Amino acid sequence: MKPLSERRFDVLCAGEALVDFLPETRGRLGDVETWRRAAGGSPANVATGLARLGARVRFLGVVGDDELGGFLSRALEGEGIDVALMRRAEERTGIVFISLDEKGERSFTDYRKPSAELLFSTADVARVDFEQVRTVHFSLNSLVFPEAAKGAREMVRRAKAAGCVLSCDPNLRLHFWPDPAPLKELVVELLPQMDVVKLAEDEIEFCTGERDPEQALRRLEKSGIGLPVVTLGERGALYARAGELIQVAAPKVEAVDLTGAGDGFDAGLLAKLSGCLRSDLRLDELSAEQVREAVGLGCEIGAAVVTRLGAVAGLPRRPVLEDRPGRER
Repeated sequence: MKPLSERRFDVLCAGEALVDFLPETRGRLGDVETWRRAAGGSPANVATGLARLGARVRFLGVVGDDELGGFLSRALEGEGIDVALMRRAEERTGIVFISLDEKGERSFTDYRKPSAELLFSTADVARVDFEQVRTVHFSLNSLVFPEAAKGAREMVRRAKAAGCVLSCDPNLRLHFWPDPAPLKELVVELLPQMDVVKLAEDEIEFCTGERDPEQALRRLEKSGIGLPVVTLGERGALYARAGELIQVAAPKVEAVDLTGAGDGFDAGLLAKLSGCLRSDLRLDELSAEQVREAVGLGCEIGAAVVTRLGAVAGLPRRPVLEDRPGRER
């Protein structure tokens, strides 16, 4: 098995890439007259955030063999993301229209099912050399079809065998699942195999059966997850580490659009953790301060995202982040 320090990619992000249409004005979907196209999909957003922070990132997923699929491929490649494993399918690229209320809360209207990003399969996983990857990050939201779920299971199996760190942000969209039972099965089966799990506060009951974040974290840690985290919006994030619960505050910002805040958090968290893994440290060997810094960077990137419209416009690049006032060097 190749040591982590000798691997080519810091993170493999796997799952959906689709096109977001962002509103130029707030209001109901039918009242918006002008829209702006942007790359979207949670794993693709995380990949973009990581690349802007200097991580070496590869993307694994499926887009349509159409104009929008070409747009997504160019957009990710333009961020420095390796897209050699992005497959083009005959089905159309998925699109999502996002509408915003006056507080920046978003609603999604998607035109998917079937669309290309849902066609992830074991054949896609078979193309991956996991010994070239330190961390594998994915979500569960697009695993609606049985073949996609089978592909995710195979990816987890092969990544664990290769010694990769496994990270999952379920990114639940329950309305997208005709029957939530298969999603629940994936949660129960896959989350305990993860090294890192990030849940939003409104996801914890479905994933853990607990309504209280502290109890949810204790349950997740007891299941064997090395670093479970619950994001709390403007209140920051709470995580469990070696039996302790630690809360990290989020920077105070004026929120414009909450879309992609969790993806930004994932990018910051994984960027910091991946930097540590380059020196062959295992996740359980990281110091308490290193873990706290990783969660803190997640909060910082998530806060930056909500200051701009869309999931990727607010993702900072590393030089900009390092030059922000008040940031320690």
